[in-house]
This record gives sequence, C-alpha cells and structure tokens, in this order.
Amino acid sequence: MGAGREVSISLDGVRDKNVMQLKKLNVALFPVRYNDKYYADALASGEFTKLAYYSDICVGSIACRLEKKENGAVRVYIMTLGVLAPYRGLGIGTRLLNHVLDLSSKQNISEIYLHVQTNNEDAINFYKKFGFEITETIQNYYTNITPPDCYVVTKFISPQTKK
Repeated sequence: MGAGREVSISLDGVRDKNVMQLKKLNVALFPVRYNDKYYADALASGEFTKLAYYSDICVGSIACRLEKKENGAVRVYIMTLGVLAPYRGLGIGTRLLNHVLDLSSKQNISEIYLHVQTNNEDAINFYKKFGFEITETIQNYYTNITPPDCYVVTKFISPQTKK
C-alpha cells in the first residue's frame, strides 16, 4: 500500500438490482455455470450472501443457501466463495467468510459446510485456517471438471452463550 493510503474493503448485500455483479464474478471465478436456483437461493439467504468491494470495485463474493435439517435446525451451505485473482491475499475472502461465521454464531446456527474439489489445496487450506474439517469425500460429484471428486468441508460452531 502507498504511504498513508487506506484502501477500504466493504461488503454489500445481493439484491435483484445488483445480482448481475454476482453472475459476472461467478463467470470469471468458477469453471461451473450456475442455474437460476443458485441465484434464487443466494437472494433468499439474505445477509448470508454478500458482494465484496475493494475501493468501490466489486472483487469477490460469498453466496450461501440456508438448509433445514430433519430436526428443524438450520445449517448454512456455502455455495460459492471467491475473490478475483489480483485481489487475493488482501483479506477479502477472510472478511467474507468471517461475516458468515459471525452471522451463523449470532443466529445459533451450529453447522456450516461446503464442497471443495479434491485438488483445490488453496481452498482446503484456507478453510482449515478457520476450523473447517474434511468430513466426507464424494466420488464423481462434479460432471464437467477434472478431478470430479470433492471433499465435504464442515465447521461446527458452539452456540453463543448470552452474557
């Protein structure tokens, strides 16, 4: 950073009027094309889906789906988390993930999980830094990318105690 030049990272919710930003990021970031259900789930998750701006440039996002388990508890599925390559290493992905972790904790959501391609060591190591663990391997999860296998990576959060 230049001396005395503070660059701000800000998060913004995804709404109908800016969902195209999320679509453009996904095309640039991921080898998979996402369908309308993905975007409907992302919008429905409310505060759990965010765009990240670096000096007012949209450079990253996290998109989640809220799922009800059989016992009625809610868990968070991270559908996508990505930051454009030139902006990696600046704490943007950390900021996005911490937002979802904090929100989950405040809402007493005890489980967050996602799928990661088995060869994506950067992502696996990133999530492990936040206490996620590989809990399952699924063969042939992906259809048009190699390798087709994924890990299920999960973090269990203890409920917050009221002070």
